[in-house]
Amino acid sequence: MTVKPILALDIMGGDEGPAVTIPAAALARMRYPEMRFRLYGDETVIRSALSSYPDLAAEAEIIHTDVEVLGTDKPSQILRSARKSSIGLAVGGVKAGEAHAAVSAGNTGALMALAKIGLRTMPGITRPALAALLPTMKSDVVMLDLGANAECDDENLSQFAVMGAAFARIVLGIDRPSVAILNIGEEELKGTDDHKEAADALRAVDLDFTYAGFVEGDKIGRGEVDVIVSDGFSGNIALKAIEGTARLVVELLRRAFRANLWSILGFIMSKRVLSSLRAHLDPNAHNGAVFLGLNGIVVKSHGSANVEGFANAIGVAHDLVADNIQQRIADDLARFNDQRLSAKEQQAAAE
Repeated sequence: MTVKPILALDIMGGDEGPAVTIPAAALARMRYPEMRFRLYGDETVIRSALSSYPDLAAEAEIIHTDVEVLGTDKPSQILRSARKSSIGLAVGGVKAGEAHAAVSAGNTGALMALAKIGLRTMPGITRPALAALLPTMKSDVVMLDLGANAECDDENLSQFAVMGAAFARIVLGIDRPSVAILNIGEEELKGTDDHKEAADALRAVDLDFTYAGFVEGDKIGRGEVDVIVSDGFSGNIALKAIEGTARLVVELLRRAFRANLWSILGFIMSKRVLSSLRAHLDPNAHNGAVFLGLNGIVVKSHGSANVEGFANAIGVAHDLVADNIQQRIADDLARFNDQRLSAKEQQAAAE
């Protein structure tokens, strides 16, 4: 790897702030010794937290700000003050070329707005998409968009597919991922015109992914495809439904195993299996959603992420920088547009 990633970290973001983000940065640096950090937040608080991590302190640069964006802040409040906050300055560091990527567990709306306005979309990308990993019966699946765009046309969906496939090749290590579009049915006649036109466009090109058709919501967890493409409205609803169902299952199991003595004995006997299930469903193990399609890398961590979870989000940012996700998307999009134009010209000539 020729690039030594410099990451801009919003230290004050998340439920626990520096109590999580500082030890997570130290853990991530142990995993990736070549990585460097710019730490944004209250300098006094950061230096106090760094006292337990001298190796990190020796390599990290602190950029002070006492402006914070709270999770309860409204969009109108955010845009007035967020640029001077730890979350805003972290994104600004990427825009200024001082860092290769930004990572924050702060206010999602603020991060999304600042990233869109500050970094803008890459040439040829009409809208960015929020992508993340979700657990399935087999392996993780990349899903996008998860809430950045409520409405999407066929061009947006096609671009999401190209970006999602590039993301999957890096984070999942799959040379030729399979890509499907979330729909109300698997039949080609199902869905809106935008769904059908996006499917036609993806079917007509030959890139480093395989178009697998439509997939229904109940198939997301099966792991039959590597990338699932959706508009942000449907994708966010699907994501929240999956998260809610996982919490429901865990709670029902907890109640069932506490029902009586025999249930408690059953819990003891199946503890290893349940621990494996919990680990598989743990959001910290899949932490690190990414805004794809921007002129810069921005990773969103769960606000409730623990040290391991935030370190995993930092790891996602590291891998995207190391494997040059921006250039991969640009190259794949150029090939996609060339092939789509050629297909349209051939169809027009045939008619």
